[in-house]
This record gives sequence, C-alpha cells and structure tokens, in this order.
Amino acid sequence: MAVIVDLDPAGAETLRSALGSGSEVLPSIDALKRYLEEHPGEDAVVLGSSVDLHTALSIAENMRITRPTLGVVLVRRRIDTSVLADALRAGVREVVEDRDLSGLNAAVRRTVDLSHRLREGALGGEGEEGERRTSRIVTVFSAKGGCGKTTLATNLAAVLADRGRREVCLVDLDLAFGDVAIALQLFPAHTIADAIPLGDTLDAEGVRSLLTPHSPGLTTLVAPVEPGTASAIPAELITRILTILSHEFDYVVIDTPPAFDDQVLAAFDQSDVIANIATLDIPAIKNLKLTLETLDLLNFSRERWQIVLNRADSKVGLSVNEVEKTLNARIVAQIPSSRDVPAATNRGVPIVLDQPKHPVSVSIRRFAEEYVIAAAPAETAVPRELRRDRRLFKRKAPSS
Repeated sequence: MAVIVDLDPAGAETLRSALGSGSEVLPSIDALKRYLEEHPGEDAVVLGSSVDLHTALSIAENMRITRPTLGVVLVRRRIDTSVLADALRAGVREVVEDRDLSGLNAAVRRTVDLSHRLREGALGGEGEEGERRTSRIVTVFSAKGGCGKTTLATNLAAVLADRGRREVCLVDLDLAFGDVAIALQLFPAHTIADAIPLGDTLDAEGVRSLLTPHSPGLTTLVAPVEPGTASAIPAELITRILTILSHEFDYVVIDTPPAFDDQVLAAFDQSDVIANIATLDIPAIKNLKLTLETLDLLNFSRERWQIVLNRADSKVGLSVNEVEKTLNARIVAQIPSSRDVPAATNRGVPIVLDQPKHPVSVSIRRFAEEYVIAAAPAETAVPRELRRDRRLFKRKAPSS
C-alpha cells in the first residue's frame, strides 16, 4: 500500500499497524532511496515524525520533479500553519498528526488513488469503452459571492456547446445554494445528491441517469435541492463524477461556491482551466488576490488559471491597470455590465443564446475561443457522432 520511513522502530510499527500488512517499513533515508530505485511503481511514501522536517521536505520536492506520480505523506507530532505552508510548497500531498491513525490510513488511500490516476494519465490510459480523455474541464471560481460565477458558467457552457456542435456538461458544485437549475429554468428529476447511494459503484450509465438536458449540446448536473445534503457528498465522489464526465463530453464546465472546500479542491485537481472571476470593488479584488496566492501555495500551475473581470466598465474609481498591478497578474477577459444579462437569466436563457451579438456575449465567446477552445487538443479520440449515439436521452431546445 505504501512504504514507511521512521527512524524510531516503535513509531514505524505504529504506522504500519495503521496502514496494514501491505506496507513496507524502511529504517533510513538511504534505504528509501535504494527501495525507490528498485520499485519504480511505488505509489506513496509515508515519512514518520522522527524524520527531520527539512529532510522530509527535500524528499517531497525531489519526488515532485523526478517522480510526480509518487505521493508523499508527512506525519508530524504537531501541525501548525508554518508546517502546512512549507509542506504544500514542497509538494507534500497530505500532512497528518502522528496520533491520527485513521486519518493517516485515509490520507494514504487518497494518495494511492491519485497516484494511480496520474499514472494512467501519464501512460495515455484509456477511459470507458476505449476512449482516451481528450475533453477539457473548466472551473469557474470566486472566493466572494455576487461576482457572477453562475452567469459566466452557464454562458460559457452554452458558448462551448455551440448549439449542438459540441457536447458540454455544466456541473453545479455549489452543493448548498446552487443556482444553475434556477438560472436555466430546469426541472430536474435527479441531482448530484442521487449519486451518493451509488458510491464506488457509480459508472457512466449511473452518471448519465442523473443529467438534465437544457439545449442542443448542453446538459447539466444540478446541485441538491436540500442544502443539508452537501455534507454527505465527499470529494472522492466528485472526483469520480468528473472523471466519468470527462470521458463522455467534449467539455465540462463547473460552477462553484465561494469557498475552498474539499469538493472545490477536487474540481481544481481535475481542471484544465480555472477561471477566477472578480468585479471592480475592493472586497472582490482582495479575495481574488488571496485566491491567487492560495493557488500558488497549493502548487497549481499558473498556466491553468485565468482572471476574468466581470462588470469591467463600472465607474467605481478603480481601473483595470490598477487591479492588474495589485494582483501582479494579467486580466485576460473583461465582461461589460448590462441589464440585459439578468433579464435573459430571468427568462432561463443564457444571453449568449438569446443575443449572440451582445457585447457581453462577444466577450464571453472571445474568452472561450482564446483560453479554452484554442488550448484544447487538436485531435478528438472519438467522433462526436459516436458520442451522441451513446447518450441515453435526446436533447431538445427549450421552448420559447
């Protein structure tokens, strides 16, 4: 299951008992180096509390570069923000207190699962029915509410679907207060909460049964109706759902809550593009700056995230140049403000479909073309016609 290094024999035995008999215990760092040379397929390394922190972080940083599919789990007697920050920067996957043996077991299982998925991706692994993953996952995020996440997500999904030219799934990951169903005036028979009983048995057919069609090419997986259901949906289930959807659709667009919870982090891990959206006000810019710093801290490549400014023409005493200097990052898309946007939302039709030539529609389409579509793989593993034939439902345009 994992290889354990702890210089204290008693501590090593405790860790082994927590992980089970399938784990290998090594007495030193030199022994670890020899072991890893002989076992290139190892998934996880657990560094016990007796291993010097500087040494542990050096190992993690080296593994992140030389063996990115190998996960490092760090065990410490005491965990504070300084230890967590250093660990995240070094590429440690999990940090666990030495007394939390059940937490250690869960952390190693997550690490091994991620290593398997990373290895499959690195080897060009195939998905269900022989498909290779060629889709792109786009997550729309803001740490502050009211910035227009749902508006951008719904319109971006509609642009990518291009009236049936592509297959797109819009996922509402705001599990407590999601608005995708309301914004699109959908009446879903199922929500993402219906995946809970399926758990590890969830497959492509099960996911398809939860989807609600909106318009040609655009399908949705909506949030639970009851907010209390959110706590029962684990991040592992979100990862499984997104993995399945990535084999079924050309694009997956994710709307999120204004929080760095486990489900959102799971979406970030799967995402090819993270669209960080903000507005021209100090609280939104402050939260965006903290978001970018957090993404850096969590080692998300800057090539994966983009900044979108909503209501960018608002006359509020802040300029785009000032915002870019504050963020030390470029704003790649500016969406103007317009009363037509909420009017279209109230009709349940994204403005990009309702008024394709509207300035808001043009700006969203330009963002999609330049930062989502243009960066997508040129080839398609499975012809779109064959993908459509495998659907269990037919899509119909909304009645006007």
